[in-house]
Amino acid sequence: MSSVTNGELGRRLRRAVACAVRAPSVHNTQPWTFAMAPGRLTLHADRRRQLTILDPTTRQLLISCGCALFNARVSLAASGLAVRVERFPNDHADVLATLTVDGPDAPDVDPALAALDPLINLRHTNRRQFADEPVPAELVDTLVRAASAEGAYLHEIVDEQHRDVVALLSQRADALQNADPAYRAELRAWTTDDPSRRDGVPALAVPHVAGGSGDEIPIRDFDSRGTGWLPTKTRSSRKQCMVLLATEADDAASWLRAGEALERVLLEIARHGFTAGPLTQVVEVASARAALRRELSLTTYPLVLLRIGRAAVTPGTSRRDIADVLTEETADAPGGRSGVATAEGGTSS
Repeated sequence: MSSVTNGELGRRLRRAVACAVRAPSVHNTQPWTFAMAPGRLTLHADRRRQLTILDPTTRQLLISCGCALFNARVSLAASGLAVRVERFPNDHADVLATLTVDGPDAPDVDPALAALDPLINLRHTNRRQFADEPVPAELVDTLVRAASAEGAYLHEIVDEQHRDVVALLSQRADALQNADPAYRAELRAWTTDDPSRRDGVPALAVPHVAGGSGDEIPIRDFDSRGTGWLPTKTRSSRKQCMVLLATEADDAASWLRAGEALERVLLEIARHGFTAGPLTQVVEVASARAALRRELSLTTYPLVLLRIGRAAVTPGTSRRDIADVLTEETADAPGGRSGVATAEGGTSS
């Protein structure tokens, strides 16, 4: 690292943030901020963006932040930077991780991480109808290894009885959520037909819900205003490839690591020309989640259910500008005060 100038190091760190914000997040809430100091990035949880009805425990928020953390790690590896990652480095609950360049005990640059960098902008959540095409067993094995590399487990749901259980519990969870006026109000707040909005789920990325979707496992109905652009028929079936991401423990540290595992899995899916969509209602409703764990005889804690397949490309969703999520220490400012980084890397008060 001695050959990298401070300016170049800053550029690479800002690029890592730009990649981090491309991560998926629950309802595209983007519940993160970053702070940049010389040779270091710090990831913070932005609890102002928590979904208090859907996600009272902040589990989904931390999984989302884990996805962003993984993208930052990928970008830094692709930039040739060896980074030491500390998760929950202090007593501040909102400080989720620090990434220190060439810090003590920093590992060598991981070429497997670096190779995922081009896929960050290719990965998109897909809520369309999937093709009737099997997912190769070799790909599922790759995904299981990807999750394991980040300290999580990926269970493929293959038993027919288990598939029936997943479908039934998903239907019940979806019905319970939609029966709650507070849930529906929160969902409306995070869906939009405003093309200038930089967060939330846009109409162009969701199916128009008018009946006839043909879903056995419900896809979340984001079309709260009746303006969804995608076709109504989505045909989410219990026969499709379904995988369940899980961890040994059920705490904040596990949820953050699960997010890193989830993004690694999603990038591998994109690498192989497939796509994925979340079916997370079943793990968001506490009673359904407990029943899922019991009925599938899991010793791990289920966190994210995904369906995997091939589908027509779906439009990407917008992200906030770097200036909205990144603050950086300004070395030439009096007292080393912090400024707000612009997308070009400058600062403003």
